[in-house]
Order: sequence, then C-alpha cells, then structure tokens
Amino acid sequence: MPATVISIDVVVGQIVAAGQGLVVLESMKMEHVVVATSSGIVSTIAVSLGDTIAADALLVQLGDTDAIAQTVLSDTKAVDGAKAVRADLAQVIERHEIGLDAARPDAVAKRVAKGQRTARENILDLLDAGTFIEYAPLVTAAQRRRRTADELRSQTPADGLVGGVGTVNGRRVVAISYDYMVLAGTQGLWNHFKKDRLFELAERAELPVVLFAEGGGGRPGDTDGMGVSGLDCLAFNYFARLSGVVPLVGIVSGYCFAGNAALLGCCDVVIATENSNIGMGGPAMIEGGGLGTFEPKEIGPAPVQVASGVIDVLVADEADAVAVAKKYLEFFGKSTTEFSCVDQLELRDVIPESRTRAYDVHAVVDRLFDANSVLELRAGFAQGMVTAIARVEGNAIGVVANNPMHLGGAIDSDGADKAARFMQLCDAFGLPLIFLCDTPGFMVGPDSEASGAVRHMSRLFVTGANLNVPVGTIVLRKGYGLGAQAMAAGSFKAPIFCVAWPTGEFGGMNLQGAVRLGMKRELDAIADDDERAATFDTMVERMYEVGKAVNVATHFEIDDVIDPADSRRWITTLLCGDASEAKRRGIRRAFIDTW
Repeated sequence: MPATVISIDVVVGQIVAAGQGLVVLESMKMEHVVVATSSGIVSTIAVSLGDTIAADALLVQLGDTDAIAQTVLSDTKAVDGAKAVRADLAQVIERHEIGLDAARPDAVAKRVAKGQRTARENILDLLDAGTFIEYAPLVTAAQRRRRTADELRSQTPADGLVGGVGTVNGRRVVAISYDYMVLAGTQGLWNHFKKDRLFELAERAELPVVLFAEGGGGRPGDTDGMGVSGLDCLAFNYFARLSGVVPLVGIVSGYCFAGNAALLGCCDVVIATENSNIGMGGPAMIEGGGLGTFEPKEIGPAPVQVASGVIDVLVADEADAVAVAKKYLEFFGKSTTEFSCVDQLELRDVIPESRTRAYDVHAVVDRLFDANSVLELRAGFAQGMVTAIARVEGNAIGVVANNPMHLGGAIDSDGADKAARFMQLCDAFGLPLIFLCDTPGFMVGPDSEASGAVRHMSRLFVTGANLNVPVGTIVLRKGYGLGAQAMAAGSFKAPIFCVAWPTGEFGGMNLQGAVRLGMKRELDAIADDDERAATFDTMVERMYEVGKAVNVATHFEIDDVIDPADSRRWITTLLCGDASEAKRRGIRRAFIDTW
C-alpha cells in the first residue's frame, strides 16, 4: 500500500532477528510496523525518513548471517526475553498486587491473631487450584471525597468484596467473600454493584453460589453516591431470586450483622464457626434504637443460633466450614460409583425389642446410608426431627426422620417447620426423599397449641402433597395418627412405597388415647379400680396386636413388612426415575422458604 516513512529503526550492518521491527509506515492515519521475516544483517536501506513510497517499494534488504552474527542474535534473544515489563502492563500488575494479602501484612496479622483466615485464603481453599477468575478487583470504596486515590487503593481494595467464578471438584460456582480487613466487611456502593453482577451471572449460567458473609452490614461512610437511603440497591432482590434456582451456601466466621446477615439468611444452608455472631442488627443499630448497649459477642452467638435454627451446620473453624461446603455442593453434582456401607444386618437390632424403650434414630441413619455420606442440617434445632442429605449407592437423597429421644418422636411446631423447609430444599434440586417414621403423632396440649401448631404442622401436608420428587416411607416403629400421615406426604398411598420394619405398629391415634375415648363407657362401668386398670391394659394390648405391622399389611394399608436389612433395596426404587424430570417439564419450586 502507499505510505509515508515515519521511522527507520535499523542501520546498515545491524544484525536483526526474525520479528524485529525495521521501518514504521503511516497510511490513512494508521501506523504499520514492517518486521523482518527472518534473521540477517541489514545490507541496504532503500528509503529515507519522510519519503512517500508506492506499494511494493523496497524498504530494507537483509543479507545472510554468518557464524559470529548468529552468536550475537542468540545473545540478543536472551536479553529480549528478560527485558522489563512495559509501563502500562506494570501499572496493571501493581494495581492488582495492592489488593493481595501479601501487600497488607499488618491486616493479615490481625486475622491470624484472631484465629481467622483472609477472604482470599477462604476462596482459594474452596476452589480448585488455578480456577479462580476474579471480577472487579480494581474498584475501591466510594469515598473519593474523603480519601486520596492512593489511600483508597491501599486501604479499600476491591471495595471489601472478593468475588468471581471458579470450580469446586470440577463444577463451576460463584464464590463471594466480604473482606473484613476492609472497613469491617461492610457493604459499600461498589461491592453492592459487584454482587449484582455476580448474582446475575449465577442466574444466567445456573451456577451455585458460596457466600462468605462475615461483615457489619451497610456502610454509612461512602460519599460518592448520588442517592440518599440506598434502598433501591438490587443485591437483595437478585440474591433472593436465586432461591430454588441454584444451591446457595452461606458461611460465617466472626461477626455477621444487618445486610450481611440478611443475605446469609437467604441461603439454603448456613455453615458457621463456633466464634460466629449473627444478628439482623449490630451494636450500633441496637443502641441507636434505644434498646440498650451491647458488645458484638452478646448478639446472636453460635450456641443461640444453633438452637434457634439459624445455623444448619456448626463447625470449629473456617477450614472445616469450607470442607462442609464442598461436601454439600457434591450432593448436587453427579452420583459416584465408589461407595460402601456397614453390614445391613446390623439394622435388625437397632430398634429395641421393648416397644416403649427410646433409641436414637441416628443409629439407623448412620447405618442405612453410604459410609461417611450423611450431612445433617439444623441438628441443634427441633431435635425430634432429623433432616439430612445422604447417599445410597452413590446417589444423593434427602432424609427426614423422627427421633424418639425427643418427645418420644412426636412432631412439634419447630419439627414441622424444619421438615417442611427441608422438603422444599430437596424438591427444588431434584433430590428424592425418604421418610423414616417413628412418631406417636403431632404434639398436643395447651403449650403446643400456643405455638401455633395448627398452622405449623399443616405445612407438612401442603408441602408433601406438592412435591415433584419421588418419596418413600419406612415405618421403623410407631406410625400413629396425622403425624404418621405427614411422614408420608399426607397418606400412606402417596409415596412410591410405604413399608414397615417388623417393629412397626399403627393406629389412628396413640393406643392409650384410643382406648380411653373408644371404650370410655365400658371402663366407667367397672367400679373396682384394679379391675378397671387391668381391663384397660388388656384393651391396649389387644389394639397393639391389631395394629402390628404384620396385621396392617394384610389389609393393604402398607405395601409390605420388610427385613430391615433389605431397606436399601427399597430405597433404590426412588432412584429408578429421573428426579429432575419435573424440572425438565418446566415445573420448578418458586423458592425455598428461609425457615
């Protein structure tokens, strides 16, 4: 092409390497570098600076290189390979390095002294090595009116939120962590926008989200925004919209208050360390509301939030929290072909022979499912109801079980809430459900009714009746009244199967109550107290014989009475169909109840 010579970068006799620039031409306001296509020695320069040349004109001619020249070329390449990074790239590298832990030794030392890790340490531990792609690491706090640019870069890197995309065991996830070393992990203007970006990405690409939520909530010190209240931020709406769409995992170590806690509460599962404090308002908000002065450690400590049901899994430290998060996410990935279980003959002796002797249902759960696969959620809350995710033959499954060690297995309001919410979780992500029933029914009495039992307990019916995933029920021992029906999605004919162990016993209500109600006239007619008591016991025993599993099965109220050692084979029938069939048909649970 025709052009003007604007630079000549070589001289006659100079040794050049292939790819080295020779002449720079300008044509149509664009500069073009002409490079050597092979190594050689400049023998002729056919143009001068400022010449306007025609297309195909000779510019520079190269001669062959000799042995000495080849040695020089080799030395030149070695020097070129080690040459300094150009200024623009060096600035980019320097700006990124400012935000790394190595550039903040004092802040890191404070974390170490508290026994905690940095945001980046947690994210890099969570994600597979080398997979983290960070979004918006160069933003700083929106405080340009208060601080210099250098101060913002060094003290508020990434605006206190480290986030991006990586993989966990090969599956892509969005990982987000507030950085407590930046303004106490508060929610700033730009880190809100960063969350918006990542939450939208998670929805579009259907990526699970892991949120490290430590922090103090909204940040009042930002000065660069144009608004007043900030109540039009979209992060909470975007994150809540992900409920039921992708798995949401929340992790807390240390303080988590206000807006940080609100996001945490939207998560499907909350994993917290023993040193955590979680509350919808921190000390400043409490004092500002005229409600007293409290230290942060007095607000929502871990033991309180375990008992309240806020925390699903309590762990010792952040390393354990990350390990649990990985285990949880694995349940929503592919099944595994590598599994083992204890000798199933052990199940034959787990239930005591005495029908009135309590036992811990965890002894059943731990033996029934694949070894080391059980992850119990909300273990410290509503302890009469056990909810867990486990595997059977490598396949993930949800487990709901009554625990006779608490209220004899009766279902109270908290237990109903716990189970109903867990059923929604399994339904949202296509996990089949197995119910292990051993309940005398719903908890009754004035105190129970004062808890709003009618509403809470009915959640089990409306949730169970609208499940899209396969359901099975195994009656371990007691199956009485409405509570037993609730452990079978509303009816013993609703599940894919409803079977009982030999210890199973059934009735429309507990046997003693049934006798007192149904035989009241006959019992009242007996004047002698001892005779009346003996008659009552005889009637109860007779009803027990009628309600034994082997008799109930003859009336086809259940599908079979099975050897406990055969339970896994029945459970695998839930895996025959595709648990995600409902999602493929466009049926989706709108969201997972936070409670």
